[in-house]
Amino acid sequence: MKPLEQFFPLLTEPKKVVVTTHQKPDADAMGSSLALRNFLLDLGHSVTVISPTNWAGWVDWMPGVKEVVDYEMNRQKANTILDEAEWLFCLDFNIFHRTKTMTEKLKELTCTKILIDHHQEPDVASFDYGRSDVSKSSTCEMIYDFITESGNGDKINEEISECLYAGIVGDTGSFRFSSAHQGVHKLVADLKSKGLNHGPVHDKLFDNFLENRLRFVGHVLLHRMEVFYEYNTVLIAIPKSDLIKYQIKTGDTEGLVNFPQSIQGIKLVALVIDRDEERKWSFRSKGDFDCNTFARKYFEGGGHYNAAGGRSSDSLEKTVKRFMEALKENENILQ
Repeated sequence: MKPLEQFFPLLTEPKKVVVTTHQKPDADAMGSSLALRNFLLDLGHSVTVISPTNWAGWVDWMPGVKEVVDYEMNRQKANTILDEAEWLFCLDFNIFHRTKTMTEKLKELTCTKILIDHHQEPDVASFDYGRSDVSKSSTCEMIYDFITESGNGDKINEEISECLYAGIVGDTGSFRFSSAHQGVHKLVADLKSKGLNHGPVHDKLFDNFLENRLRFVGHVLLHRMEVFYEYNTVLIAIPKSDLIKYQIKTGDTEGLVNFPQSIQGIKLVALVIDRDEERKWSFRSKGDFDCNTFARKYFEGGGHYNAAGGRSSDSLEKTVKRFMEALKENENILQ
């Protein structure tokens, strides 16, 4: 994988471009994809964003989102666009299986593939150009760097600023996480100078749910949360019946894993949700507990040091049992 800066000179020649990201894109994934799309369009490129799956309603306000192609819903159209692509930008993931049903299609493409991502252990052999930097707060921060370092900082307008800011807010926990380093605040100050109105972005991200979602959160915290003080750990296990009862849709469980972190002394929070095809895990930690290693070792996952995800094909009961066994194995680290 060649350094990303070697790609900059190629930006002057218009190309057919596809931008894609991981399944069930969050604010950082969709924000970085649309910010890059809008930037490349301004340079004269032909650009399509293809999402592997549907996405949360709280990103539907982002400029350009109505043009995003849902691969699962429009596979034939998406494959035609992919076949014609000259460049493929892969954002906020670093290995193709994170794109779910797009995986094999992306592997077989012969176009130039560019990686921009901030997760650990990238599959660098799959990409022609790229940058993988775990010190970055978000992929949106990296897209800001991509635009400015290529000499196009003046192209960052209000619409691009909103997309970038949304992703940074999402991945830094509204600037609470340690990833919100000095450079992030300087970046946001620059976005403000370019016309960013940050208040409405927060409203669209966090105050944009239906009543049933709030009742679902209350139910989960009351009935599905277990606190294991001997391991300084909280587990939330959500059966599929809860998702059906409260009519939960994509994006409604976002941020749920963060609630128990407010409990004194808790070092690890684990959330598992019983989805149709598999059990999906989210992990959050404080201090020196490595979520990335834990997720990779026990649940076919990974991510960041203090935030990671995973999966299991076992039943909810079996995957919870596996988690409890993993806690016992890591008891000393969790003290």
